[in-house]
Amino acid sequence: MEEDLSILRKSVREFASKSVAPLARKIDAENWYPRELVREMGRMGILAPNVPEDLGGAGLDLLGVSVVLEELARFSGSVALISEVQGTLVTHILVNNAPKRVAEEVVPKLASGDAIGSFALSEPCCGSDAANIETSIERQGGEWVVKGTKTWITQGLYADYFIVFGRTGPRSERHRNIAAVLLKRSSCIKTNPIEVMGFRGTGTAEVVIDECRVGDDDIIAPPREGFKVAMDALNVGRVAISALGVGLAEAAYEEAYSFLTQRIAFEKPVIEFQAIQFTLADLYTLIESSRSLVYRAAELYKKGSEDFPVMAAVTKLHSSQASVRVANEAVRLMGGYGYSKESNVERIYRDSKLLEIGEGTNEILKLVISKHLLRHGAKWLL
Repeated sequence: MEEDLSILRKSVREFASKSVAPLARKIDAENWYPRELVREMGRMGILAPNVPEDLGGAGLDLLGVSVVLEELARFSGSVALISEVQGTLVTHILVNNAPKRVAEEVVPKLASGDAIGSFALSEPCCGSDAANIETSIERQGGEWVVKGTKTWITQGLYADYFIVFGRTGPRSERHRNIAAVLLKRSSCIKTNPIEVMGFRGTGTAEVVIDECRVGDDDIIAPPREGFKVAMDALNVGRVAISALGVGLAEAAYEEAYSFLTQRIAFEKPVIEFQAIQFTLADLYTLIESSRSLVYRAAELYKKGSEDFPVMAAVTKLHSSQASVRVANEAVRLMGGYGYSKESNVERIYRDSKLLEIGEGTNEILKLVISKHLLRHGAKWLL
């Protein structure tokens, strides 16, 4: 198992250093979606690495997916996020919930990069309060009619398929009438670009759905099941995006470390000052502990542990804070060079901020953890 992961890590790192690294600055500076790179990742099996082999993927478990995302993020957070959304959000839902015919038709296209997918849950009214969404999925005759507006949708600008969550009844019923539907891009869908601080080049968009009509086969999760499906995907996504955060932190740390060994101040390399060494020790500890949490959460998921959701929250809370701190300290340690657009740590700093917001804000994660504590007391996640 460890040998397989080592081979996987080496393979992804070699690919990313040759194919991702040369494009990282262009993706960020020009807000450019790397469409051909996405197809190349599909051919490598790392665009949606969770997809079973019989549907065109690599069939990796959550630990393997985490290794892929960690390595991609060392070279480009944006490219890693594209893989995370295409894999642990979009194809994860379709593989586990879509009718067989739909899964067999759509998932191979997403795994290969021939099609792009998006996870459309958040709305202008509701981000953290996902049970309060307004988008409607109404039964009219033999069809379902979908209408509403989604926002902050990664890959929304370029998506061919949208997994859309909406309600089949009044908002007062909260999560009890939320369903999920698969929409193919058509004239009833309009997308508007949203300029964002970090993870640029990932096609973040507002998605306006104006009475799209679909059949029963396009219902991915029926009423009463939609919210559960969304939360399941988000729990898996929280671990995956935590692995991405580890990769960002590693890249920031390595660039800062290299700079400090070469930078001379007061007649010696800056890294020889004990205050700098202590800071590096703290950051190193944060990175190692974050990676350990990711691997532990992936292990609990594989076992089907009932503690997985809270472990996913613990993992993302810690790793997001760690990633932001490491990136912030890397900028500070490198001084003007770290603040410059010529450095990678400047981009990593902007990217890392999303980890405290997307797929569960840190405040929501603390709520998940505190509810677990109130229910179980000092029960450790062993």
